[in-house]
Amino acid sequence: MKNIIICLLMLTTFALQAQEKDKYLPKGNEEFASKNYVDAEANYRISQAKFAKKSKSSYNLGTSIYKQNQPEEAKYQFARAIQDAKTKSEKHSAFHNFGNTLMKEKNYEGAVQAYKDALRNNPSDEQTRYNYALAKKMLKDHPPKNDDKKDKDKNKDKKDEKDKEKDKDKKDDNKDKNKDKKDGDDKKDKQDKPQPKPSGANKQRIDNLLDAVSNEEKKVQEKVNAQKVQGKPQKPEKDW
Repeated sequence: MKNIIICLLMLTTFALQAQEKDKYLPKGNEEFASKNYVDAEANYRISQAKFAKKSKSSYNLGTSIYKQNQPEEAKYQFARAIQDAKTKSEKHSAFHNFGNTLMKEKNYEGAVQAYKDALRNNPSDEQTRYNYALAKKMLKDHPPKNDDKKDKDKNKDKKDEKDKEKDKDKKDDNKDKNKDKKDGDDKKDKQDKPQPKPSGANKQRIDNLLDAVSNEEKKVQEKVNAQKVQGKPQKPEKDW
């Protein structure tokens, strides 16, 4: 019984909402016609809140926001209008303005697709056809950057940097090896190079030193021999 009452209350609520007239949408349209886009936006937001799933409220709200030069926020309202659209006419208008916001953001690839979808719902609209052609031209003149190409270029730059570092290290190693070899050769040259002969004065000084050393050695030897003679045991004298 309780469930039945709840269902009846819900049906009554839906019926009252269906009978309730949306007075905010017309007021928003009046403000929009007078270029009072802020007031128009306020009314459209109330209309959207009170009458959910109403494509026209989202579309008009998106248009008033777009007029305030806020394409990014307007884009989401047009996307909502596309989702809630019931007729081809509503879909065409929503896709058309969705394409306009993408053009404003220079997303030409997305704009081409949006205008194409708009034309599918209304192939005879000349303004959409013109915008579609313009978006295609802009896409051709400004193709999207290829992320793969950017990654390849980035990897190539890293590889070139590594190769440069390797070449630098190799040059430094060769430089060190050449320096060590040069130092070794210089040392060897010094060792192999014959020493200069002493001059006459130097030769005489060296000879005098050698003679002095020789004389000292003779004196030492004579002193040692004398000590040996003194230390030799003598035979005792004969006892008469």
